[in-house]
Amino acid sequence: MSKAWKELDLEGGGLQSVNARLAREMRTRPTAYAAWALFPLGLHRFYLRDPLGAAGFLLLSVATLVLAFLAPTGWWLAPMVAGLLWAGVDLWWIDRRVTDYNKELRKQVFLRKGNKPPQDYRGRYTSDDDAQRELTEYQQIKESEKPGQSGIAGSNDRNRDVGGKRRMPSFNEQEAMLRQMRSGKNDDTEND
Repeated sequence: MSKAWKELDLEGGGLQSVNARLAREMRTRPTAYAAWALFPLGLHRFYLRDPLGAAGFLLLSVATLVLAFLAPTGWWLAPMVAGLLWAGVDLWWIDRRVTDYNKELRKQVFLRKGNKPPQDYRGRYTSDDDAQRELTEYQQIKESEKPGQSGIAGSNDRNRDVGGKRRMPSFNEQEAMLRQMRSGKNDDTEND
């Protein structure tokens, strides 16, 4: 599939626009490691939006070159060794930084001002009792959905979610309803 969708300008509309923006702005590990190969220039730090770290690499590189030409023998080894050690640490740092940067970017995009949490969002559980109660209710609902089971919950509860609201039938339930409609049968004639 072509990557041209990343270049589309959807004028700020919808989820596709958000995903296109994220695809353009997110950082990837292969690119960061490729830029690391030129670590004396600090390109991997610039790529990962760490300008202070990139400037540090540039300073160490300049210090190494200046000391190599102007100072007595051996002084240039100190900034060069420091830069090599720092570059070695950055091999580990890149993986964590890519993850953190992309996570922060997604938060900025999806949690920007004006966005509300989904309806019925309850947030984190405040106690283990709430979590256990919710889990028990969910297990009861799932048990009642198993084929051939009368279910723990009553027949009216089968079409309710954990919050007590009417839920959409599962894919299997929808398929069963369609087969039933096609065959001309319905629940009223079977129960009579």
